[in-house]
Amino acid sequence: MPRPRSLSHARLASAALAVIDRDGLTGLSMRSVAKELGMSTMALYRYVDDRQELERLVVDLVLGTVDTEPPGPEASWQERIEVLVVRLRDAVAAHPEIVPLTVAHRHRSLAGLRWSESVLGVLTEAGFDGEQRVIALRGLLGYVIGAIQLEHLGPLAGEGTVAITELPPDAFPHMTETARNARKVSADREFLGGLALLLRGLGT
Repeated sequence: MPRPRSLSHARLASAALAVIDRDGLTGLSMRSVAKELGMSTMALYRYVDDRQELERLVVDLVLGTVDTEPPGPEASWQERIEVLVVRLRDAVAAHPEIVPLTVAHRHRSLAGLRWSESVLGVLTEAGFDGEQRVIALRGLLGYVIGAIQLEHLGPLAGEGTVAITELPPDAFPHMTETARNARKVSADREFLGGLALLLRGLGT
């Protein structure tokens, strides 16, 4: 039997995202989303097959908010890539618990694939090709995903940095000094500074 149309994919995804934002990724289940929608778990199965389908809907909902239109060619390729990367970071960082889902469902999310297509277009225009282009795209994706996880799980202003400053300086002179400096670095400065280093390296 065809599925009823009273619940749209957007509404299902919004309910699942609300659960994740409130209870974390471990809180996502068919039961919890059904409760969020005010329906029975069995009724939810009329709209989606399983939790994996819910995850894909959530990824598309979040990544679908990213503007994938690259800036014009009057900007340098590094500036164009930075704009695209920051847009992706802003969208995902608003819901950091979904980072593992973006990795797991990256091949199935049309919204995510459109972002990668735009990045590859800029890289191609800049002269990247073959393995160099593969490594550049993977490096950018890895940086965004890793940076968001670090910002969420181990921010520079967090307890971990404080604990490092309290290590014995004779045993960890570089770590303690770096941690003291790290407490002054904002999340945006950390992200953009790391991205600048990566883009500089890709350009050599």
